[in-house]
Amino acid sequence: MKNKTVLVTGAAGFIGSNLVLELLKNISPITIIGVDSMNDYYDVSIKEYRLDKIEKMVNQLPESVWKFINGSIANKKLIESIFNEYKPSVVVNLAAQAGVRYSITNPDAYIESNLIGFYNILEACRHSYVGGQTGVEHLVYASSSSVYGSNKKVPYSTDDKVDNPVSLYAATKKSNELMAHAYSKLYDIPSTGLRFFTVYGPAGRPDMAYFGFTNKLRNDEKIQIFNYGDCKRDFTYIDDIVEGVKRVMQIPPERKLGKDGLPIPPYAIYNIGNNQPEKLLDFVDILQQELIRSGVLPPNYDFEAHKELVPMQPGDVPTTFADTSALENDFGFKPNTSLREGLRKFAEWYKAFYMREEM
Repeated sequence: MKNKTVLVTGAAGFIGSNLVLELLKNISPITIIGVDSMNDYYDVSIKEYRLDKIEKMVNQLPESVWKFINGSIANKKLIESIFNEYKPSVVVNLAAQAGVRYSITNPDAYIESNLIGFYNILEACRHSYVGGQTGVEHLVYASSSSVYGSNKKVPYSTDDKVDNPVSLYAATKKSNELMAHAYSKLYDIPSTGLRFFTVYGPAGRPDMAYFGFTNKLRNDEKIQIFNYGDCKRDFTYIDDIVEGVKRVMQIPPERKLGKDGLPIPPYAIYNIGNNQPEKLLDFVDILQQELIRSGVLPPNYDFEAHKELVPMQPGDVPTTFADTSALENDFGFKPNTSLREGLRKFAEWYKAFYMREEM
């Protein structure tokens, strides 16, 4: 990807910002155009912190270019102008309204960002070939483990049927995969969808369980553990997710013709998960140990008094478990960061970010 222009949407987000940092660090020279709406779905200061890290890094890399644009991918004119001006070779669409529970109370946000926004990206990719231009060489986009719904078969494979979403969020992500397939077939756009499994780590999303639990415990509030603790999640550390995205970006699905002379869709889907689901109660136990170790919570903290076991929430599923064999076979990569190592890094970051004045 040297000397190429990469468009990253959701660039101030958790995965997007870490991907930008990784590309700047290891590929030079490179031009990266970042887009993010900077909405207040969660604490904007975390997004600003992530962008500040990018600015500091790019200031040390005179050969590379970083341009940040504050705007929504649902703004079609904005997306068209970005493609016309910068002509990206690789597009990584990570901008989306995330979260299962929020989709129950705020469905409009999901339709706007995840459907209309993604449609705008697809249309811009399609028109990038007009007039014989090289255009977009690879569109990589975020899907989600949520598309598997309440599938009973585990681990989840990309060969499984995913026709029964249990949340609007999951439905929009499955729709993204269908839309991308149609555009790959019609316009020969190489596209790869990535089903992410419970991404966590430093400067992550505050709406995720590990972050929300930490906030509540620190505020002396009770944490609710859903399905009475009988849930399993395939927690995937942010660095593993970013490494997977980076490898996939560099190898687009091959363009080729079928026996009928028409293009075979250059289209692929991969899981990126840790391939090792953890019980929710074990996860909470490791989290509390690391919060004490890092000094976020005192050594004598009474966790039992702060736990509340509650039923499953609408839209949730009991287990997520990624089959990552396709990722291993095609890219020689498998996430391997242990939950303890990842939560330790989160706890240390949390202490530094939120407790500076107390130190």
